[in-house]
Amino acid sequence: MDTSRQFQPGQIVSLEHSDKNLYAEVIQVVVSRQLCWVRPLFLATFTAVPPLITDLRDASDLLWPTQLFRPAFDTEVIMLWSQVLTKESKPETDLAIKQQLHQFIQQVWQGYQQRLEMKD
Repeated sequence: MDTSRQFQPGQIVSLEHSDKNLYAEVIQVVVSRQLCWVRPLFLATFTAVPPLITDLRDASDLLWPTQLFRPAFDTEVIMLWSQVLTKESKPETDLAIKQQLHQFIQQVWQGYQQRLEMKD
């Protein structure tokens, strides 16, 4: 992220990796540590048309480096968000959804660490 631009609470941001995007709401930006506290909304997998959307509103909040996020465009969020809102919540899949988020986060973190090592 451009350090001259800061995210605002309530703003929707995207964390991208491979063919997936995590969309989350900014809760707070910790400027001194360059971290962003976000609340996951949904994970979009773009391997099919329409994209596969996983509702993550019951998942745990994340505290991640601000530079990994980008502002989400209104047009992309509205289209995807409408798919989340039309689905009914299924509590029996809660564990599978959390595992999917965990796996995505691990992949993003590994990619981030590799980029940091390449800079050294």
